[in-house]
Amino acid sequence: MTYAENILAFNKGLRLTEKLPDGFDVLNPFTGEASAHIWPILQSFYTKYYNDKNQRRLILGINPGRLGAGSTGLPFTDTKRLNNICEIPFDTFRTHEPSSVFVYDVISACGGPEKFYKDFYISSVCPLGFVKPGKKGMVNINYYDDKSLENSITPFVIESLKKQLAFGLRTDVVFVLGTGKNYKYFNKLNQQERFFDEVIPIEHPRFVMQYRSKRKEEFIEKYVRALYG
Repeated sequence: MTYAENILAFNKGLRLTEKLPDGFDVLNPFTGEASAHIWPILQSFYTKYYNDKNQRRLILGINPGRLGAGSTGLPFTDTKRLNNICEIPFDTFRTHEPSSVFVYDVISACGGPEKFYKDFYISSVCPLGFVKPGKKGMVNINYYDDKSLENSITPFVIESLKKQLAFGLRTDVVFVLGTGKNYKYFNKLNQQERFFDEVIPIEHPRFVMQYRSKRKEEFIEKYVRALYG
C-alpha cells in the first residue's frame, strides 16, 4: 500500500474507545456530519503528496485543534493554506489558524509542499482532539492539560503510533512540536516503548506565533536546520 492508502485507512479507523473524564468530548473530524466534506480533501491531499512508498520522518504535534486539523482533518493545514498553497479547492467553510501560517512558511523555506511532504509526515502525539465547554462555547483542550485525560488516552496514543509506524516511517528520529509538556510526555513514553532512537523537540508553531512572532524568521531557520541538518 502507498502512504496515501495507509494514511486514509488509518484516519477512517480512528476511534477513541477509552472512557474520558467527565466534561471532555472527542474532536474527530473523520466521523459525523462534517466528514462528508472532509473526505474529498483528505483524498486529494494525500493522493497528491503521498502517493508512493518512500520512507519519511515523522513530525508530531500535540492533538488536533478546532481551526486546523480538527476542521480539515489535515495537521496544521487550515482552509486558506489548503486553497492557496496546496491548490486543493475547498469552499464549504473557512478557517484561519496562526500555526498553519507558520508551518507553511517553514514548508516554503524547505522547498515547498511537494519536497517537504516527500520527506516528512505530520501527525500528532494524540491523533484526535478534545474540547470542553467554556464561557463562550466549546474550547480546545490539549491532552496534557488534565492528568486524568492524559492517563486515559495513553493506550490510544501507543496503539495509534504503532499503526502509523507500520506505514514504513523512519525510526532513527522523531520531531516533537513543543519543548515543554508535549516533549516531556512523549519522551517518557518513547523511553518506555522504544519507538525512536532520538526525540528532537522544536518550539511549537503556536508558541512562536503567539509569543515570538517578531522572531518568526529565526524560528523558521531553526526548523529547517533541525529537519534537514
